[in-house]
Amino acid sequence: MLRYLFKLIRAMHSDTDPRQISLGFSLGMILGLTPLYSPHNLIVFLAILFFRVNVGAAILSWGVFSVLAFLLDPAFNQIGMFILAGTGILTGLWTSLYNMTLFPYTRFNNTIVMGSLAFSILASYPVYWGGKLLVLKYRETFMDRFNKWKVIQVLKTSNMYKWYSRYNAMKG
Repeated sequence: MLRYLFKLIRAMHSDTDPRQISLGFSLGMILGLTPLYSPHNLIVFLAILFFRVNVGAAILSWGVFSVLAFLLDPAFNQIGMFILAGTGILTGLWTSLYNMTLFPYTRFNNTIVMGSLAFSILASYPVYWGGKLLVLKYRETFMDRFNKWKVIQVLKTSNMYKWYSRYNAMKG
């Protein structure tokens, strides 16, 4: 986990597109808020691997939102209950989907899966834009102050940092 934190910090200090970092936050949030062994998470995970997404931001976000998901499970249950049973209009749709061959394996009929997925999809848009704003504000205001800290200057002059920089350059 520490390795991904360093990757995120390095990306924040590089010229990495803020959209890549914020997309990592957003997709990691979807992974973190929804139950891990759901088929939609495979799609999200593949999107992280195949598109230009900052993996460090995605994994760090996944970890943070996984902890938060336990606190939000009662709310996800209520949201899922409303979507699945609270609207009589959709009952025929859910019945048809459940009677299909492969669709029940998505676990859409589980109230927590449905509620967390619906919430995370709706929240991904504000998290994306908030993450982008956070990256831009960090680079604009905090990055210069961060590099001026004595601890950071000492670390950058240490042999360990030079070795780490050469190792990452070779790793490419």
